[in-house]
Amino acid sequence: MHIVITGAAGTLGKAAAEKAREYGARVTGLDIQDLDALPHTDSYQRLDLLDRDATLACFRQLGHVDALLNIAGGFAMGDEAADPDSQQWQQMFRLNVETMRNATMGAVPLMQAQGSGAIVNIGALGALSGQGGMSAYCCAKGSVMKLTESLADELRTQNINVNAVLPSIIDTPPNREGMPDADFSSWVSPHDLAEVICFLASSAARAVHGALLPVRGLS
Repeated sequence: MHIVITGAAGTLGKAAAEKAREYGARVTGLDIQDLDALPHTDSYQRLDLLDRDATLACFRQLGHVDALLNIAGGFAMGDEAADPDSQQWQQMFRLNVETMRNATMGAVPLMQAQGSGAIVNIGALGALSGQGGMSAYCCAKGSVMKLTESLADELRTQNINVNAVLPSIIDTPPNREGMPDADFSSWVSPHDLAEVICFLASSAARAVHGALLPVRGLS
């Protein structure tokens, strides 16, 4: 089984790659970071997922993809919804929606040609409703979730599963740095989240289409 992971250099990307290889998958990692290799991946490519032509070319080169884990994304908060000077709207949609769409555009034709595949996206539990100071992030992740449902409806009869996980706060170094007084034990472990992601990418989830699966830890 060949799994492609976007955002592979991040905390969750690394955890997902490690878990996928534990289950015997071959893992290709994609990330904008310029690295020679990543632990727990069989191959690594530097790729700007916002460059649609480069992304499509990368997937054509890969040739066969059993599962795509769209983990690349970003988070920002603080700006208000009516702030005319905020750059967060464009930033959040580019990092969370455009990267996902470009990678999906690259993977879906390969999956259609081979007659099977799975795509797992990263939504957000907090984006199920609007949050003050987080409008750009909530709207972007809301789009990811609706795109997941739309893609699932379009592709389910072609033996391609599309689902998403909705984590609460993931226990990552940047989140700990940003919220040093929080109870980290209540957050979602990247390895626990990776376990759920790998399940949705596996044949065991072949009957699951368009699920938005909450993964909230103890929060």
